[in-house]
Parts: sequence; C-alpha cells; structure tokens
Amino acid sequence: MRAEGAPREEGLERFTSPGKGRGLRARQRFAPGELLFSCPAYTCVLTVSERGNHCECCFARKEGLSKCGRCKQAFYCNVECQKSDWAMHKLECSAMCVFGQNWNPSETVRLTARILAKQKTHPERTQSEKLLAVKEFESHLDKLDNEKRELIQNDIAALHHFYSKHIEYPDNAALVVLFAQVNCNGFTIEDEELSHLGSAIFPDVALMNHSCCPNVIVTYKGTLAEVRAVQEIEPGDEIFTSYIDLLYPTEDRNDRLRDSYFFTCDCRECITKEKDKDKLEIRKLNEPPSAETVRDMIKYARNVIEEFRRAKHYKSPSELLEVCELSLDKMGSVFEDSNVYMLHMMYQAMGVCLYMQDWDGALRYGEKIIKPYSKHYPLYSLNVASMWLKLGRLYMGLENTTAGVKALKKAIAIMEVAHGKDHPYISEIKNEFKDH
Repeated sequence: MRAEGAPREEGLERFTSPGKGRGLRARQRFAPGELLFSCPAYTCVLTVSERGNHCECCFARKEGLSKCGRCKQAFYCNVECQKSDWAMHKLECSAMCVFGQNWNPSETVRLTARILAKQKTHPERTQSEKLLAVKEFESHLDKLDNEKRELIQNDIAALHHFYSKHIEYPDNAALVVLFAQVNCNGFTIEDEELSHLGSAIFPDVALMNHSCCPNVIVTYKGTLAEVRAVQEIEPGDEIFTSYIDLLYPTEDRNDRLRDSYFFTCDCRECITKEKDKDKLEIRKLNEPPSAETVRDMIKYARNVIEEFRRAKHYKSPSELLEVCELSLDKMGSVFEDSNVYMLHMMYQAMGVCLYMQDWDGALRYGEKIIKPYSKHYPLYSLNVASMWLKLGRLYMGLENTTAGVKALKKAIAIMEVAHGKDHPYISEIKNEFKDH
C-alpha cells in the first residue's frame, strides 16, 4: 500500500524498498523502450575539455557557438542560452579571468558551487525534485574513512579558494555533508560514444536503487535525463538502474559499489554469479593453469587496470599503448581474449589509438572487443551500442561502407530502445549513412 502523501509521478511511486531504504516502484506496465520519466538537471556543469564544442547552458553540440565576451572560455548557442546560464556562469567568469592558468577547481567542486548558488536562488522544490529533494540525499557520512574525509576537505578548500566572491557558505560540517551527498548522488553526462561531457544533479533519477540486472537505462538529451525500460516492467516491480559498469565479475562490481556507494548488491546476478565463469575465461591449454596461477593473474590484472588509470595523467600516448600491449601479452598467457580483464586493456588501447588517429589500430582492437561485449553485457547496453558506433564510424572513415552501415545499424537498434527513436543522436547517425 502507498503511504499517504508519498510523492508520485505518472505510473510511478516512491516507496520503502525492503533492505534498501527509499526506492521507486512501477504502478503500471512498461515495455522495453518505453519512457518511464524524464528529469531536468537540478544543476549541471560542462566539462572543461568540451568547451567550444557544446553549449555551456543546454549542452547542445554544434558549430559556431558564441563565446562569453568577458572570460572567452564559455560558449553558447545564442543570447537566450547565455542569459539563462548567467546565474551559474557568473560564479566562474571573473574568477577565470583573475586566476588565468591557475583556475583549476575539480568538476565536483564546480558542481557543488552551483548547488549552493541554486539553493539560494531556488529555495522551493524544483521540477527536478518531484519524487526526491536534494536536501534528502543520502550522504553516508558515518561510513567515510579518513582518506575520503581528507579528499572532501581538499574540495572544501578549493571551493573557498575559487568561489569566495559569489557564494554564501554554510559551515564546514554542512559542506562535508553536501560534498558527501554529491559524491554518492551526482551523475556524469556522456555522449553517444560514452565520452564524458559533464556532471549534473538529477534528484528524481537518484531515487532509483541499483541492480546488476537493471530494468531501466538512463540516457541524456542535452541536460535532460531520460529513463527508459530495457526489460518488461509489471505494476509493483521496483525500478532498478545500474550505478556501475556491468562488464566486470561479481567481486569487482561489489568492491566498486562498496567503495563508492557503501553497499553490497544482492541482485540475482550477484547471488548466482552465473556470468563470472565466462567473464573470467581461461585459455584452453594442454596443461590447464593452476588455481594459484589464475588467482595471481587476476591480482595482476586488477593492479594493471589501476596503474593504467593513474598513468593516463602523466604518460605519453605511445607509453600508454606499450603498457596495454605488455599487459595483454602477459595476461594472454592465461586468459582467453574474451576475458573481461583482456577486454578492459583492449578498450584502453583502442582509446589511445583513436587519440593518436591510428584508425587501423583502433579498428583491430574494436573488432576483438565487440563480440564478447555483446555476450557479457545486458541485451540493451550503452557500452555495446557505443562500441558498434565507434566501429561503424571507423569502417566508414576507412571506406569500408558495407561493414560501416552494418555496424551503425547495430548501434541504432540498441539506441532506439535506450535513447528513444526520436533522439537527435539517432537521426545524426542515420545521416552518416543515408547516401549509402
């Protein structure tokens, strides 16, 4: 039974989910591809590296954006977008001029500054908070270790350093809570190839609990989040999204969930672990490797993934490619090519090749990745769609039109369910092969 006055959207309601706290539940049937709800960003911030490619206000991707006359760092579709964004852009505009090259707050700090500004200008509940208010966000304060607390204090120091002029600060304790809330409830907005565009707060989307077998997927249309069914959903079913990349085996997924969100998942996938064997596939050798050899190689793989993540900040592309090739060589003595740790490093190698404009190299890796990706990920997966899309665009660029059109159509088949048939990304992709 619905608690009296519990917030609801058409066909959906907030409820108390056993063992999980708040959650979202369906009150009607939804078929795969159907939109459950959409949520405008409470506030958002475009990532620095995408300036000039996207409008700072609505995130539209287009040529010929106009830049802010003062800081010359922010770009807009038109005067309307610039005016709408001024309440947020003014937090940074003069500071970017004053600090110059030394202006470098993290995206989390930039987003949090905007939340503080928004709370001052809009103390009432917004259109983004029909089901859950920002003030209600879980912070998991009691679970933060010293390292996480220290990172938050660094963020608070940066907030004071870069934003002192336009923001009225609450006390330190309230800022710790706010940063902890942002860390657990913030979203990253990505494009159709899963490149990072920015960060945002979508309160109603944050109400959904996690499952490794999600029945919905979240996509973005500019700064609007849209939630669509990817499985049949019946009245009374809880709505589950995935908070993490689902490629990895159960233990890795739960390490990530505990570290970032402070819980262990008890979904069907985590209890049965039925996909783990395929995800950790071992080479068929005359002499099968011992359990200890496999264990050691998994440990090596996890370390190399972490080492590569750090190396991205200081190594050159050719050095990074070497790290990928050496680790693939070593892991390949024990792991099959379809093993997720092999796939992880192939994906990184593909990214480096794309960055270096080595299209043939990128294609070689992509062709090895796509089939196992389709097996390991759920049926409608943005990871699989974006891989088909990258492959399709590579084939088209290398003038293999037949393979290109085929791959782009595979991407569209997934995206029509995940993004909706009328999404601008889909018409853009169709344009890429309409003459063929």
